[in-house]
Amino acid sequence: ETVEENGGLGEVLRTDGINSTLFVGLGILSTAMACQHSAFIVANSLEDKTRSRWSWVTKQSIGVSAILCLILGIFGYLGFLGETQGDVLNNFPMGTVQADGARILLAFTMFFTYPMESFVARHVLIMLIHNGDMDAKGGCTLENESRVEEEELGDEGGGGEGDDLTVSTSRSIIEGGGLLCMNRRQTWTLLVYLSTLLPALIFNDIGPVLSLTGAIGGGCIAYIGPGLVYLGVNGEDFLNSILARLERWRGTKDVNSNSGSGGVTEEDLPVDGDASLEIDATTSIDAYERIVSGSKPLWYYLSLFPIWCAIANKGATHLKKKTDAAFAVTGVSAESAPSDHSLLLPPPTKRDYSIAIFFVCFGVVSAVAGVMSNLYVQWNNLDEVDYGDGN
Repeated sequence: ETVEENGGLGEVLRTDGINSTLFVGLGILSTAMACQHSAFIVANSLEDKTRSRWSWVTKQSIGVSAILCLILGIFGYLGFLGETQGDVLNNFPMGTVQADGARILLAFTMFFTYPMESFVARHVLIMLIHNGDMDAKGGCTLENESRVEEEELGDEGGGGEGDDLTVSTSRSIIEGGGLLCMNRRQTWTLLVYLSTLLPALIFNDIGPVLSLTGAIGGGCIAYIGPGLVYLGVNGEDFLNSILARLERWRGTKDVNSNSGSGGVTEEDLPVDGDASLEIDATTSIDAYERIVSGSKPLWYYLSLFPIWCAIANKGATHLKKKTDAAFAVTGVSAESAPSDHSLLLPPPTKRDYSIAIFFVCFGVVSAVAGVMSNLYVQWNNLDEVDYGDGN
């Protein structure tokens, strides 16, 4: 099947440009281009940790990856059209120099790509199951990290029986936490490796696997996760901005209702006080309570702001707990910490919040549509290709 046999490139684009497998491919592309899960790890590995440096790294890496994906995807599909398999190398007969060379290059790519992805997967599992306690030290908390450092270094002025007991106890704990003769780090590394090796040995075509994992995992990692994180990290500012809009609407509503009654009430009269005093900024908890308790317009519900405000409140609450714990251990607050102001991000804008909400909504739609499209394709055997006696 060639492009000429299907009426040329224009006819192919018209008939196959948008079809039932659109969201299946979108999920795979989202998974391939998703890098948010390793963004913090890569950023911390930079020697020059500046915004300009990070911007250059992300633009160059994602730009080159996108160009390579477009080249391989477009020319791979135009070469086989409807007979294109999930792994385009499966369309080539075995034993050819070109196909085997491409498979060798793919193996080298996976050889260098897998350790980084495996590291992220293991890190997330350790954080979820063991609270970040990779070496069985008792948990990834600021207080415990300080305790473990003191135990490992020992007391410089001591050296008595208590100190020896503490250090030996710490060493015995670090060696534990795993299965059989392995420690916790080795155990989880082996489990992650086996969980990816076994499906690779079972499935011959990774197309259905990539489509399902791409629809769910790609939608969560590439779209839903970043949007939720942005709302949560900037939750206090988001709640204050929404409260300000609601207060303006409530004030307009009250003015309109009071204008018909006429007269001036006692609440409308000015109150004596010191004009130089400033009102404290509304905290996220107070803002959320005032948002929920008061009356709200129709656009608040149509735009799903009850969900966005709940996410922002939860994120702001947990972020405050983290910052308070850091202040209790280090004694340095975010306001008093010395830092380079050139590294600070500008305050979020309405456009930023709109993009974050759009990412979440688009991620949910793409995930649901991807799963349904994949079920439709598998149910109707649309991905089956008949190669006759050649394969």
